[in-house]
Amino acid sequence: MPEKEEQFLQRINTKQTEAFRELFSEFYNSLVLFAMGFVEQQDVAEDIVQEVFIAVWERDARYPTYNAFRSFLYNSVKNASLNHLKHKNVEEKYLASLNLENEGDDIDLKMMEEELYRLLFKTIDELPDKCRNIFLLHLEGKGNEEIALLLNLSILTVKTQKKRAMSYIRERLGRVYFVMMSLGII
Repeated sequence: MPEKEEQFLQRINTKQTEAFRELFSEFYNSLVLFAMGFVEQQDVAEDIVQEVFIAVWERDARYPTYNAFRSFLYNSVKNASLNHLKHKNVEEKYLASLNLENEGDDIDLKMMEEELYRLLFKTIDELPDKCRNIFLLHLEGKGNEEIALLLNLSILTVKTQKKRAMSYIRERLGRVYFVMMSLGII
């Protein structure tokens, strides 16, 4: 081993700060390029190399030869890059599973909402004609005055028929009625 490499390795083994500056200037760019071969993102590659440098600084190991030290650096960067990719893959699978679960939740909610509407309209169909027509216009968002004009009724009749419809629906649907109220269906 050339004397310069031997001295450098000795300074690394004894944790001399100047040796780590040399380590950075000697290996940083080539290790970042090496890491980019795996992770394909410069900022991630730079983070990986910096983590490896920190590990070298904190590690109590003594490197027997310059080539062993160099191999350790490249293997460490390779392993850290592969670990990053594994973690990223697991994270992507997890996020994809969350999306599938959310889609399942959306489908369940939609099915529940459709069932609630089906129950509501089945119950509305049981109402007397005048009461049913008034309540359907109410569900369309029309006000009491507008319903009264459309059906040629008094406003008091519209209000009374709406109350009867609501009472009947509440009585027939029980707890489901309150679910519909909370979801804004009624």
